[in-house]
Amino acid sequence: MTLIFDIGNTNIKTAVFEGDKLLYTWRISTDLKRTGDEYFSLLRPLFRDVEIDFSKIQTVVLSTVVPALIGPFVIVSQHFSGKKPVIIGPEIYTKLPVKVPETAIHEIGTDLYCDALEAWCRYKCPCIITDFGTALSFTAIDANANIAGVAIAPGIRTAFNSLFSNTAQIPAIPLDIPPTSLGKNTVVSVQSGIVLGYKGLVEGLIKQMKEDLVKETGCKLEDIKVIATGGLNSMLSPITDAFDCVDKDFTLCAMKRIADLIG
Repeated sequence: MTLIFDIGNTNIKTAVFEGDKLLYTWRISTDLKRTGDEYFSLLRPLFRDVEIDFSKIQTVVLSTVVPALIGPFVIVSQHFSGKKPVIIGPEIYTKLPVKVPETAIHEIGTDLYCDALEAWCRYKCPCIITDFGTALSFTAIDANANIAGVAIAPGIRTAFNSLFSNTAQIPAIPLDIPPTSLGKNTVVSVQSGIVLGYKGLVEGLIKQMKEDLVKETGCKLEDIKVIATGGLNSMLSPITDAFDCVDKDFTLCAMKRIADLIG
């Protein structure tokens, strides 16, 4: 079994693979104040509920955009498996097929690298991976497995929460697809501005990145695949045809692939 920890700014995704099969996934809140022992005490009952035998965990893989949680999750890994985890970062990029520009090797988020790697290994062609998380990120790779560039915007939920925390007269409302862009009440007006506004942002930026990939790397426009992943990709995928593939577990699959590639 392979145990995966994908630590984001808002949530920590935990997954268990048996071979290539994704058996279980869980999400818990990211909290910088928790110790490794506290995280283990939160996760252990989830594992016991599904009767996972800790002794069968052969590899633990860790990716985090919150460096302060590396230490606590090394402890969590040792509790579960008795081993230190494989920590995804610049130290292992040279062992993997996707290449990062030297100027960005210590800047690119490990989640973005994982997305790029999985896209290349699946499709072997230029790709744009749109990851809907706390941040909305767009990672482009060229036809030679080079990360060509990244664009980052506030995530949908981040923008939604910012609107409510900074405006006195807008109430909390459901983040749903509106029936029209012509809002005639506060609920539909905000849903139109956020959901349909982000649809325009995503489609426009993907179009621009495709054009720039063609211009800067020489790839063919028709060869570029666009993948959507992340917890909020389901918000836009029903109302846009911008994506060739939608896979909420894309990053988790990438981490499992990394475990296999580096042994």
